[in-house]
Amino acid sequence: MSLLKDKVVVITGGSDGIGRALVEAFIEQGARVATCGRNYDKLYTLQLEHTNVMLHTMACDISHENDAKRFIESTIKTFGGIDILINNAGISMRALFNDTDLDVIRQVMDINFYGAVYCTKYALPSILERQGTVVGVSSIAGYRGLPGRTAYSASKFALQGWMEALRTEMLHTGVHVMWVCPGFTASNIRHAALDSEGKARGESTMEEGKMMTAEECAQHILRAVEKRKRTLVLTSTGKRTVFLNRFFPSLADKLVHKFYFKNGELVK
Repeated sequence: MSLLKDKVVVITGGSDGIGRALVEAFIEQGARVATCGRNYDKLYTLQLEHTNVMLHTMACDISHENDAKRFIESTIKTFGGIDILINNAGISMRALFNDTDLDVIRQVMDINFYGAVYCTKYALPSILERQGTVVGVSSIAGYRGLPGRTAYSASKFALQGWMEALRTEMLHTGVHVMWVCPGFTASNIRHAALDSEGKARGESTMEEGKMMTAEECAQHILRAVEKRKRTLVLTSTGKRTVFLNRFFPSLADKLVHKFYFKNGELVK
């Protein structure tokens, strides 16, 4: 029998990509799952596909504190409490900082960082009571700042610093706190990435077919939650990047610049 059977698992941003794959993975383990997203139609489709399981969905924007509070409170009302919270909802951006409107920086921070803070704040009393788990889906950009993704990198650095502090605060409470850095994963995040004016770019030069699938990523996260790992860094490229940036930062600067620029222009 799965250790996750009948556990209440909250996954933000569950209508696409890694979030959707996480919803499927935890449902397969017999968990009771709650998820949210901004797209009502996608959530409605997800609900229709799982009419025979315990799935709670809500259309909301967790970058707004009241929406996040409403989602968490409705989950507790539906299932009686929360065992695992996976802060997955996020958005990226692709534009040089010099060209980027400040509202884009705020929007990315509001979703990627404050969304996780809001959901965790309102879920934590229940998680403490059940000695559960808080997960943050971060990025390699939380270890190494990436050009053209200044806001995204900032949000992930903030997320990891906050979670490390939270983990230390929770050290003797029985609550498990971990963060996950998927590396390049095939998902919708690059197509939904904001441009310098805050509009979805809609295209990417990255080769999605060569990346880890969202389903494989979800399985890695699920196993890490079961084993209560401290951190999880995925893909060989991601692990190399973290290693190089820690021990050879000047070399990492050069290699990252070479990867993202061609003839002085941001290409990825």
